Amino acid sequence: MTLKLGDSASVNKTITASDVETFADLALDHNPVHLDATYAKSTRFQRPIVHGMLSASLFSGLLGQQLPGPGTIYLGQSLRFMHPVYVGERVTATIHLSDLNIDKGIATFITLVINTEGIECIQGEAVVKLPEPVAQSLR
Repeated sequence: MTLKLGDSASVNKTITASDVETFADLALDHNPVHLDATYAKSTRFQRPIVHGMLSASLFSGLLGQQLPGPGTIYLGQSLRFMHPVYVGERVTATIHLSDLNIDKGIATFITLVINTEGIECIQGEAVVKLPEPVAQSLR
């Protein structure tokens, strides 16, 4: 695989109530704003919202499965939660290659989660160690 600045990958996912319940169990985060419609109605969101980290976890799948692909190791991730993702909402997670350090085998990606209305829900930046075969192909 050859990487070049501007390369991107995306995935679409509808985040279901079941996804949120499973994530709540895995993360030990049973905040009622995610799981209880009655409670969520009393908040500014008016309905259950997806855990921000669940939505952001889509970046991990993109990086590890698509671009750069298997063997990619996360070094860092910054996140800004701009707008809630609601339970049952379909989102698109996208990564864009913005910087490439060939000598160190490190890539930086702009990361975005956008809902079907085109609203940016999450903005961020991921820094990853490239899989060795990918790093070697760049040298």
